[in-house]
Amino acid sequence: MDRRELLDPFAGMLASCCAPADIRRIEAGGTHLEMWEAIESSGFLQALVPESQGGIGLRMASVAPLFMALGGNAVPLPVAETMIARSLLSTAGIGTISGSIALACQNGAGSTFVPYGRVCDHVLIDDGSALQLFDVRQLERQYTNVPGSVDAWLNLPKSGEALRIIRPGSGISHLGALVSAAAISGAADRLLDMTTTYANERVQFGKPIGRQQALQQQLAVMAEDVIAVRLAAELACQNSFLPSEIPAATAKIIASNAAVRIANTAHAVFGAIGISAEHDLQLFTRRLHNWRQAFGSEQYWQIRLGAKRLKSELRSIDWVRNTYEC
Repeated sequence: MDRRELLDPFAGMLASCCAPADIRRIEAGGTHLEMWEAIESSGFLQALVPESQGGIGLRMASVAPLFMALGGNAVPLPVAETMIARSLLSTAGIGTISGSIALACQNGAGSTFVPYGRVCDHVLIDDGSALQLFDVRQLERQYTNVPGSVDAWLNLPKSGEALRIIRPGSGISHLGALVSAAAISGAADRLLDMTTTYANERVQFGKPIGRQQALQQQLAVMAEDVIAVRLAAELACQNSFLPSEIPAATAKIIASNAAVRIANTAHAVFGAIGISAEHDLQLFTRRLHNWRQAFGSEQYWQIRLGAKRLKSELRSIDWVRNTYEC
């Protein structure tokens, strides 16, 4: 199966069930069941589950374009996270869990911040020693005060109410970071397309604003960022289902660094109209800011990546070659 054979039906499915009006309804607190049922019935959630356990058995590199398409459609549900969670659970011998599954990492006692925590059915939490699967309906949720956010803080019970499975050696935080980087890549691609189209259509003083040299320079930098993010996300997905922490960290650093510049340039070109609630631009730029922080900002991953580099006695070039198996 080549890239188009997998991506085209997935993109068509998203186009039919995830229109901007559907996103706005869910962000406003409306039901997401219809959108989720369309995604679940498509069968794509089984993409990373081995064929021997009823899945499709694809590698992470094959599904990376799907993760990017989710970002390019600003899907407000944990679709990529559910694909990964189902694979982890199947590896542990647990059958398919119906409903959406968010990923999160527990930091100490008290509430845990969960991306998509407002709309998920389950959450798979890395507590540092094991992975715990909770039914979110049994947990107390505290919504953020960010308008349109689908994230939430969840109060976890102290013990005994979760399904526990063995934790992968490096945990799942880097998997969440990788998914966020891929989503940023997809949304950034969409924003570049929207921004260049607008710059070529918006006429001021008798010519499209896209012909102004200052604006062309901004768009060129934006395009460089978009390509860099896409390459970093694809490289991080190229090896195996559980990519190592270093490529994932690198992808998240590059994506989170570029996210703010890309969002700022898009709004600069569109002007005030782009920030209005009625305009679709803000659906994607708000997501860039959300995904930039999800599973650690660029500074968080820079510190972790730097610590790993300092522990190695290899020359930097050899360290990079080993990481990416050049």
